[in-house]
Amino acid sequence: MPSTVLTTHAPDNVAIHVETIGGGSPLLFIHEFAGDHRSWEPQVQAFSDRYQCITYAARGYPPSDVPPDAGSYSQAHAVSDALSVLDGLGIEKAHLVGLSMGGFCALHLALQYPQRVTSVTIGGVGYGAPHNKRAAFQKECEVIARAFEQEGSAQVALRYAVGPARVQFELKDPRGHAEFARRLSKHSSIGSAGTMRGFQKARPSLYDFTEPFKDMTVPVLILVGDEDEGAIDPSIMLKRTIPTAGLMVFPKSGHTLNLEEPELFNHALSRFLEAVAAGVWVGRDPRSLATSTTGMDS
Repeated sequence: MPSTVLTTHAPDNVAIHVETIGGGSPLLFIHEFAGDHRSWEPQVQAFSDRYQCITYAARGYPPSDVPPDAGSYSQAHAVSDALSVLDGLGIEKAHLVGLSMGGFCALHLALQYPQRVTSVTIGGVGYGAPHNKRAAFQKECEVIARAFEQEGSAQVALRYAVGPARVQFELKDPRGHAEFARRLSKHSSIGSAGTMRGFQKARPSLYDFTEPFKDMTVPVLILVGDEDEGAIDPSIMLKRTIPTAGLMVFPKSGHTLNLEEPELFNHALSRFLEAVAAGVWVGRDPRSLATSTTGMDS
């Protein structure tokens, strides 16, 4: 079954490259910083026989437009672009699946436009979110942005692709990791620098949204690797804060969960989507919030 390729436009007229395949309930995939629309191929292959699978390249990632001005990259733009993709396809409501940067986008979209969201699945979310780590995170983002500008994507990819939470992917699937690194080396240096400064460095902390998270009613599945240090604590916070959230920890796993552990990722996503469709993924039972240290309230 061939994909349908189209271009939609954001409110500021930035062109967004979109691919869609399959039929059924819409499933919108939102990629991470080091990936692009092609990163979701293991999921598209697994779900396009049951769902309308939609992938797109974020602004700054060819074949989408690469705005040259720094002001064109922000968390608000990320949410607006995702909505533009849905609007361009005439979709009123969709399941969202986001990894890392894409997970931040999915969460913010669900907070701001819950009427457009059927469910949210996020993986590897939380880098830079804890307030005591934000200064260091933002400093590192600026260093990375400058590296893209001064050295280019090919050189930066040599280091970025083997970061502490990427080596797990390399160890499990050297060929898959090599392809991941090759694609990263071809990314737009301008788009990567703008994305790192605007979407990453400047995005608000998840911990600033704990009150809105408490009111969320959209079903949420949180996935995290047990060696993805930057995402573990924020993922636990989200589980404890969002009433409809479930948390799954992947053993001996890093950041790039959907590529590193595609079968486990797809199995978790499939079961979650089926539970949502059946209406059995509901808010947390208040009885589970026991305060007793023995696990049984007196």
